[in-house]
Amino acid sequence: MNPAENYILTQPEPYKTILLHLQVLIETTVPGVELLYKYKIPFYYIEKRPFCYLNATKGYVDVGFWNAGHITKNIEYMTTAGRKVMKSMRYNSLEDIQDQILIEILQDAYKVKDKKFYK
Repeated sequence: MNPAENYILTQPEPYKTILLHLQVLIETTVPGVELLYKYKIPFYYIEKRPFCYLNATKGYVDVGFWNAGHITKNIEYMTTAGRKVMKSMRYNSLEDIQDQILIEILQDAYKVKDKKFYK
């Protein structure tokens, strides 16, 4: 089993269910993503470049975006939490996930990858 998948499957509830749902949303929305295990968490890469990560921590699941400074859709739903570049979506329960909002952010982040500043 892939270490990233193992990370997801060994999380306590409700984090495991949240992570599985997020995994499905990411993998069905973003073409060509590859789930790897980097920095001790599941990390999605596109064309060998970091895209986003999943992290169960401190009472929530964090979906962090690597190039978040260039995301323009639904940024009012994202948090920086003291970080200068990265932004994330945070979920305490499965019911907190608004699929359409996250899908729009994922699509916007995917468009960013084609711009010169991503490379």
